[in-house]
Amino acid sequence: MIKTDILIIGAGPTGLFTVFEAGLLKLKTHLIDALPQPGGQCSEIYPKKPIYDIPGFPEILAGQLVDNLMEQIKPFNPGFTLGERAETIEKLEDDTFLVTTNKGTQHNAPVVAIAGGLGSFEPRKPPIPNIIDFEDKGVAYIIRDPEVYRDKRVVIAGGGDSALDWTIFLADVASEVTLVHRRNEFRGALDSVERVAELTKLGKVNLITEAEVKELKGDDHVTAVGIKHKTQGDIQVDTDYFIPLFGLSPKLGPIGNWGLEIEKNAIKVDNSYDYQTNIPGIYAIGDVNTYKGKLKLILSGFHEAAIMCQSAYQRIHPDKKYVMKYTTVGGVEGFDGTKKEAKKEVVKAIV
Repeated sequence: MIKTDILIIGAGPTGLFTVFEAGLLKLKTHLIDALPQPGGQCSEIYPKKPIYDIPGFPEILAGQLVDNLMEQIKPFNPGFTLGERAETIEKLEDDTFLVTTNKGTQHNAPVVAIAGGLGSFEPRKPPIPNIIDFEDKGVAYIIRDPEVYRDKRVVIAGGGDSALDWTIFLADVASEVTLVHRRNEFRGALDSVERVAELTKLGKVNLITEAEVKELKGDDHVTAVGIKHKTQGDIQVDTDYFIPLFGLSPKLGPIGNWGLEIEKNAIKVDNSYDYQTNIPGIYAIGDVNTYKGKLKLILSGFHEAAIMCQSAYQRIHPDKKYVMKYTTVGGVEGFDGTKKEAKKEVVKAIV
């Protein structure tokens, strides 16, 4: 049996940053993830996708963010159970939890932090009759390697952040990029909408709004898409690839059967204090949770992880008083095998 202080379900960015925050509190961590490597969606689905809202990084690739987080947590030596799904949870007599995976691996901890992102997921597919026939033959729901589209013609469909971000990125990679959206308004960040508009003016993006892709043409590979426009009728656009980016359909999986309070396929938490669920000792942080005003952003998950770890420390050490020190003051043990020296002063007591 694997024993730890905080058992983290999910090794995406939020789960990885939890290791860092827990490490500053001298708490041991172990992570479980169904994927074979850390990083969650950032590693598995879009490692080459640019991210623009990480503080201090005007732009960073998702895979690079994961690499940086892995480097950041290295001094705290977390444990990993990868390629296994957290299946069941049991409350023991000593007020700790026993979590067993689908392969029978048992984990024991006084605190469980669910940081499973969207849970298990599958892409939302547009209702195009023959789309399945062209999967892996020009149709892709996820962009893993943008170099595949180097000097190719690409049609992207969608109106959210992913569609906008990839349109911007591929404008400098593909020979021709067309973005199709059924409305004039977009759901993505205003800055991204403005950048797409500017690229359209420069002739680097062909923007078609009030339209939907209704048909795929080709034999062994996509050669064109048929588009239904609100006012112009039928339009055909020749292309080498069609990429519908309509998001993912999330599923909590076995976690949904753990007795947690669920709302719209997300776990309800108390955001007035520590992001704890309706079961004391079980927390939910990152995209997997929900509360009034929730923003599904990586940076929001980072904030939630920091607050959660403070509460976890109090639960694990109820008789101890922890005095927080900023890392600029207290340093971080482990980097280069030493502790970075700093002034020995208390900046702020939080307990």
